[in-house]
Amino acid sequence: MYGHLNRSSATSSMVSTTAKSKATAKDSSSEDSNMRTPIDWQKSSETIPYPDLSKVKDLWVKVSLKGNRTYLYDGSKIIYTMYSSGGVYQKDAKTGKMKSATPTGTFYVQAERGDSFFNQELSEGANYYVSWLNHGEYLFHSVPTKADGSYNLKEAAKLGKSTGSHGCIRLSVPDAKWMEQNLPEGTKVVIADN
Repeated sequence: MYGHLNRSSATSSMVSTTAKSKATAKDSSSEDSNMRTPIDWQKSSETIPYPDLSKVKDLWVKVSLKGNRTYLYDGSKIIYTMYSSGGVYQKDAKTGKMKSATPTGTFYVQAERGDSFFNQELSEGANYYVSWLNHGEYLFHSVPTKADGSYNLKEAAKLGKSTGSHGCIRLSVPDAKWMEQNLPEGTKVVIADN
């Protein structure tokens, strides 16, 4: 497993069907029109403001591992899309099928969050994290940082284009900061392979 966040290595303190297809196509096209192109890991994924969560009745998050996107939903409506990169795919020894290092299924945002961390074992860190599985093992966080705190540009270039992590979900720096500061504990997170 990933074991990305080592509590002792955290460098910050914890911070307190046709019609349906047409609707989906409409959601996708409107979502795409707000996406920042080209992808810039130093900027928000969309060119519009982040959603005001005080106006959201049914917030949940869906991560598309193969699509390299993280979607914020209000019920069945996408309210914001973020470029993301999940866990690399490797051949599963038991099934022989390609499997992501990111677990799939339904999870919930946990209390662990903060401004930065560094994992000595992986020689990698990140900024603005929030846990969604195993209390610090699987996180939403920024593109990775090196031991000196600078961003790993080679890895940052993968954002929204390909997988790259050991299991966490990487986001642009502003998107990760927004998630750390705004995503409520207990929010449902659905990680899908598609």
